[in-house]
Amino acid sequence: MTTDLTAAQVRAFRVRTQQLDRERGALADTAVLALGVQDTGPDGSRWALANRGLPEPDPAELVLLWTVRGAPHCYRRADLPQVVAAAAPYSEDDAARRIYDAATPLRAAGIPVLDALDTIAAELRALVPDRMVKGELSGAVSARLAPPYVRDCVPCGRVVHVWEMPFRLGATRAGLELEPGTSPPVLRRVPDLAPAQEPDERFDLVRLALHLMGPTTPKLVAAYLEAPLEEVRRRWPQDVVDVQVEGRTHQVLAGDAQLLDAGPVRGTRLLGPYDPFLQVRDRALLVDDRARAQQLWPALGRPGAVLVDGSVVGLWRPRKSGTSMRIAVDLWQPVETEDLQEQAERLAAVRGVRLAALVTTQR
Repeated sequence: MTTDLTAAQVRAFRVRTQQLDRERGALADTAVLALGVQDTGPDGSRWALANRGLPEPDPAELVLLWTVRGAPHCYRRADLPQVVAAAAPYSEDDAARRIYDAATPLRAAGIPVLDALDTIAAELRALVPDRMVKGELSGAVSARLAPPYVRDCVPCGRVVHVWEMPFRLGATRAGLELEPGTSPPVLRRVPDLAPAQEPDERFDLVRLALHLMGPTTPKLVAAYLEAPLEEVRRRWPQDVVDVQVEGRTHQVLAGDAQLLDAGPVRGTRLLGPYDPFLQVRDRALLVDDRARAQQLWPALGRPGAVLVDGSVVGLWRPRKSGTSMRIAVDLWQPVETEDLQEQAERLAAVRGVRLAALVTTQR
């Protein structure tokens, strides 16, 4: 096994573990669905799954939940009891970190954050017999909660309502899923959901991040999960081996180590802005030019990334107009136009529109 790795070898490893190198796959063996695929933006999880060989998964077999970092993520519905258990905070400190400033008034009132999340979840379960629009539900639950649970929200016109992150985490704890394609979001109750007491190893978030985003470190995984570093270290798998990534010690699961020597990967993908491949925290291994990295990961309005043979070689942005769409691609190096055209056509098909134009520029 190679133990001194280049950035290119790390990227190739992640392409393979995340299955970006396959043309067709099955829902049951799509690895990223265990960790969760962020569903942000018009392409979201649908396009991420299409890029892993699932252009038309059965929507009834998928579920959307607020989980990692409080963002909406897509999972297999069959895994729901395990996913809800795995997504729960690891500890009181972890729960406080996940809800940001909302922890301050709770702690000042002597209310443990984990207890607060249970309280919010119980109220949400009582309020949603079937389905409810988020704004209506937020207003209803806020009226039932004590002052430490709510805030005077200036952006909402000084409306008093429950803090956002406790609401999101409480909704998942309550067994509420997000209805796909709704804006504003609609939450609906999952019938007869019974979360697992303890998630089994296949759904452990730390282990999954190590598998899909490795070689990596506890610090990088903690940053991805927004979890306390000590909690990640406590859960760090024992079956790991050390490797050097550009002079720094990282680790990889022993069972994955053979993939480090599997050679280069081939293929072109237009990755969505929140694709799992782009969610890693060692971004310099993907884009080592600071100016280009800032273009790919701005504070607002992220573009997608052009991935060719395991390397990020440019950016892309879609523009939809009626039933058609244009895609503008900004390349950092020459790319085979035919491969980009094929990806653009696939994206248009997933969106259910016609591709009007693919416009490429090279800088």
